[in-house]
Amino acid sequence: QVQLVESGGGLVQAGDSLRLSCAASTDTVCFSSMAWYRQAPGKERELVAVFTSGNSTYYSDSVKGRFTISRGNHKNSVTLQMNSLKPEDTAVYYCNAEVCEYIPFDYWGQGTQVTVSS
Repeated sequence: QVQLVESGGGLVQAGDSLRLSCAASTDTVCFSSMAWYRQAPGKERELVAVFTSGNSTYYSDSVKGRFTISRGNHKNSVTLQMNSLKPEDTAVYYCNAEVCEYIPFDYWGQGTQVTVSS
């Protein structure tokens, strides 16, 4: 079974930057996309950014212009560069990967905590 592992979370002040990383346990499986989601206390999990197999990117309006998703060091890996962080960015950030098949199936990481103080 494929596993996704996130890293890079931490405690920062408003205006600071963080870089999150996500890597799959294998590069042989086909992913149509990899993405970052986040979930704040008392809120639903929301999509933050998507990186597709065709190198297209999509961003939530709340992070557009501040966050950048890109390919990591390996094929099945992504990073999320987060700049100008705001307290409202505080959440657990989860890595997601969709398989290359018509039957919907997603892998999820365990999550990494990002806390931004004012």
